[in-house]
Amino acid sequence: MVQIEIDNGSGFCFGVTTAINKAEEELLQDKTLYCLGDIVHNGMECERLRALGLVTINHDDLSKLHDVKVLLRAHGEPPETYELAERHHIEIIDTTCPVVLQLQKRIKKQYDNNPHAQIVIFGKNGHAEVLGLVGQTHNQAIVVENIDDVSHLDFNRDIYLYSQTTKSVDELHRIIDYIQEHISGGAEFKSFDTICRQVANRMPNIAAFAARHDLILFVSGGKSSNGKVLFNECLRVNPNSKRIENSGEIDMGWLQGVKTVGICGATSTPKWLMEECKELIIRKINNNIINNNH
Repeated sequence: MVQIEIDNGSGFCFGVTTAINKAEEELLQDKTLYCLGDIVHNGMECERLRALGLVTINHDDLSKLHDVKVLLRAHGEPPETYELAERHHIEIIDTTCPVVLQLQKRIKKQYDNNPHAQIVIFGKNGHAEVLGLVGQTHNQAIVVENIDDVSHLDFNRDIYLYSQTTKSVDELHRIIDYIQEHISGGAEFKSFDTICRQVANRMPNIAAFAARHDLILFVSGGKSSNGKVLFNECLRVNPNSKRIENSGEIDMGWLQGVKTVGICGATSTPKWLMEECKELIIRKINNNIINNNH
């Protein structure tokens, strides 16, 4: 019989859990709650909450609303969002992750102290969290996604480097090394490791998990950048790793000659979705046994 294990370390991080709990709590009192952007980068979980009355909106929609409740998700928002909400008498349910909130404050303080320095954010351009961070600097911060982007910085001017909370620690250190090698003698360079440890620690954990199994099913929404990083780590350790969004994408042919299956996911993957994948495999295996016995 195939052994199936769900990774205990996978699933929602603290920030996402808080945001979803708050949304459910509000929806019990009120039939409609607006959420600015997808509450989590997982289509299945968004669908579940939509059925409970959560309405996902974008910034254009927000500018047309008045006198409603709007939830801000864990990723955080730039100051303009709060200003608009105040003007439109919108009640904000703020579920910005405390780690992100702390980072926003640090970047704002740094910018206010030295607006002429280059504030550099290692992150994904256009990502919700990054937009919130850049917003703390009146959109003056420079976003770098890789070493190529870093090479365009002005190494004769002060550089203060921060990171999106869900980036890879190794990549951040490569960028720090590059800047240290190129910064001119007259300029100051300071780097701040602002990666969330709850997320960073998942890398070694998921690598160990992937190494233990013959087949890895990595469950994650296509929009999850954290999912992309973690899945690549699974793939590096175990080439027999498959990325799926839901149980419907499981190909039972993958289980040929497989003794153990590991099911894991991103910080935006709900536990119930991983359980669903496990149940489907067990059901199909049992049906197959029954059919073969007839």
